Amino acid sequence: MNTSQIWQELDRQVTAGRIPGYVAAVRRAGIGEVHASGRLSFDAGAPAMLCDTPFRITSVGKPLGAALTLALIEDGVLGLHDEICRWLPEFAEPAVLREVTGPLSDTGPADRPITVFHLLAMTAGWGVLLQDCPLQSAIDEREIGSGPAPPQMTGDEFVRRLAELPLAFQPGAGWLYDTPVKVLSVLLARAAGMQLGDVLAQRLTQPLGMADTGFWADADRLPAPYRPVGDGVEDIELPDGAFVRPPLFEDLSCGLVSTAPDLLRFFSAMADGGAPVLHPESVRLMTTDQLTVDQRMQGLPILGLGVSWGLGVAVDVEAVSPWMAPGRWGWTGGSGTSAHVHPDGSVAVFLSQRELADAQDGFDDFWAAVSVG
Repeated sequence: MNTSQIWQELDRQVTAGRIPGYVAAVRRAGIGEVHASGRLSFDAGAPAMLCDTPFRITSVGKPLGAALTLALIEDGVLGLHDEICRWLPEFAEPAVLREVTGPLSDTGPADRPITVFHLLAMTAGWGVLLQDCPLQSAIDEREIGSGPAPPQMTGDEFVRRLAELPLAFQPGAGWLYDTPVKVLSVLLARAAGMQLGDVLAQRLTQPLGMADTGFWADADRLPAPYRPVGDGVEDIELPDGAFVRPPLFEDLSCGLVSTAPDLLRFFSAMADGGAPVLHPESVRLMTTDQLTVDQRMQGLPILGLGVSWGLGVAVDVEAVSPWMAPGRWGWTGGSGTSAHVHPDGSVAVFLSQRELADAQDGFDDFWAAVSVG
C-alpha cells in the first residue's frame, strides 16, 4: 500500500497554515496505516500530533451511535420500529406544525408515533432548519440547537425542553439533521437502564478495543479547536469543561472523543461484516439508503449531491466526485473530521481541528488522494 501521496497532500495543508496538524488512517486489502503530522495548535512550541491523539469527532460519532443502537436491537433491548414514547413519555403526543415556518400555535396532532427508525433515519420531525422561523428561534432560546458541543444540560432536561416544541413535519414525512440522534442518546440510556457511556463501552468500544473513545479526554492531549475566518482561522470558545470532563449530557450526535486508530478499528469492523459488534444483516441495514427522493432533496444542503442517508450514516448513491461510489458510506464532522468505507472494503479516516466553513466544506484533496493513492 503506497500512502506517501496521501500524507504529502495533507502535509501541504499543514505547511500552508490551513491546519496546525492532523492524524489520518487508511486501510486497503486488510492492511491499515496511521499517520500523524504537525502540532496540537498553531502556538509556537505546541506538542506534536501523535497517532493516538484524541479529537472531538462531532458528527463522525453518529455512525457509532447507529451501530450501538443496532447492537441493542440485536440484544432485544429495543426494536427498530418501537415507539420512542415507551422510554420517552415526553413525546407521547407530539404536536406538528401545519407550516414549518408558521407560528408555533398553528399545529395539529401527529398522525403516527415517532419510532426508533425515525431517529436513525433523521425523519422524526426535529432538526437543523437552516432558516429563520419561529421554531428555530424557540430552539435557540431553549439552547437545544446544534453546535460544537452538546447542549449544556442533562439529557433529561434536553428532552423536556424539546418536548415543549412542535415537530417541523409529520414523523417519517421529511428529513432534518442532527437533533434525532440527541434524542436517541437519551433513549438508549433509558432503555439500557445505565449511563450511556457504560452502554457504549460494554457493547461497542470494549469489544473493538477502542480504549481512547468516550465522552471526554485529558485536556493536554486534545488539539486546540479553530474555525475558518477569511483567509485564516480563529480560536473556538467551547463551554467550560466540554470534552475534558464527564459531561452532563452524553450526546452521540456531537459529544464523542476518539482517535484515528480507534475509528479505523470501528469502520474496518463494519466493512468486514460487523463482528464482534453486529451481524452482517445489521450493517447492511445501517448502510442502505433509507430516504425517498423528496427526503433526499430536503437534505441536499447537508448531504450534498449524490448522497443520501441510511441509519445514522450517509450513503453515496451517485459518483458525483471521483472518490465517491454508489454504496460508499460514512460521515463528516463539523469539527474537521471524516471517515468513509468504500464498497471495495477500503477505509479512510481523517481527523483535524479546523471546523468546516459550511456543510459542503471539507478536505476534498484528501479524498482525491485516497482514491488514487
